[in-house]
Amino acid sequence: MSPDPHTGKVVSADGTVIAFDRRGDGPPLVLVLGAFNDRSTHQAFAEELAAYFTVFNYDRRGRGGSGDAPEYSVEAEIADLAAIVRQTSSAPVVFGYSSGAVLALAAAAAGVPVRGLALYEPPPVRTDQPFAEQLDRLITAGERGAAVEYFQTDIIGIPESIVSQMRNAPFRPALEAMAHTLVYEMTILGGVVHPADSAAAVSVPTVVMVGEQSPPMLHDSAAAIASANSTFRLHVLAGQNHDIAPSVVSLMLKDQFLQRH
Repeated sequence: MSPDPHTGKVVSADGTVIAFDRRGDGPPLVLVLGAFNDRSTHQAFAEELAAYFTVFNYDRRGRGGSGDAPEYSVEAEIADLAAIVRQTSSAPVVFGYSSGAVLALAAAAAGVPVRGLALYEPPPVRTDQPFAEQLDRLITAGERGAAVEYFQTDIIGIPESIVSQMRNAPFRPALEAMAHTLVYEMTILGGVVHPADSAAAVSVPTVVMVGEQSPPMLHDSAAAIASANSTFRLHVLAGQNHDIAPSVVSLMLKDQFLQRH
């Protein structure tokens, strides 16, 4: 196990405080996580990566130890990531998970200085449904539990019978605490960001990963992003799904990026 992480805070462009942990001693790597994730969710992953990299694991705005702002914008989240990147010793590899992969790609296209991108299962952008608007209505009405279940059933596609079984799960309060950030995720995935355009604007080494056992829509989305830039490399990880297997993905990042440092 790696040593206890250094915990710090930075101030983003709009004044929002962003909390992070720094762990390890190697080339810098920043984690950008997805829905229902704060930096505590993937501590085991950060520890695995810290054997090879200096890992910056931060709470995206609105969750964990980070602050928030009255109005949300993707540009503000890009500025948050830029503030974390300024804490690194050199341009980092940025690892994006799920919706965080789409955010990381957009940030690189917007000029945030990175030396490489690793995108794990970026979901498809959906412009056909007002997901963000419905989530916002539920949050405004104080119906956080309903927002969690709407996301799980209508957006992710988890069967209602399974969702009902998870209502009393020990992790349910944490999901409800982050429910307002589902609006942020679906703003990113609702057409504000165009991943193919972002991919075409990126010139750093980029790997796109998808688990062999993941749903077809995630395979299609990963392939579409990879095909938008001839330098991107698509990797299908044998036996994997949407959940990150720390040892598997850490070795992939080591193999793909350490020789380029």
